[in-house]
Amino acid sequence: MRIPRHYTLIERMRDARLKLCAPLCVPLAASLVGQSRGRSGRQLTLKDEGKTRTVYVPQALMEEVVSSIREHKRLRKLLLEINQLELARIAAFGVHQRRRGARS
Repeated sequence: MRIPRHYTLIERMRDARLKLCAPLCVPLAASLVGQSRGRSGRQLTLKDEGKTRTVYVPQALMEEVVSSIREHKRLRKLLLEINQLELARIAAFGVHQRRRGARS
């Protein structure tokens, strides 16, 4: 992502990403691992209180779980971009104030 230098452009980009933060489904911070032996499903691994947990996912829930994992990744990427834009906005604030002061 290319971050502009101008304060108002940074704000616009940040605000556009904030509007995209509404989750499309329930986000799930986990990973699917290989096929379960003897079952028609897969294993889900996740961190729970600092420990790795494994949960069996039935085939009937597979599509929903995959969507939830994708949603978590999308939101995580979006929040990283918002964070970068907010830091850039803070850094550009001084220049913005000086420009506004010169016009007044």
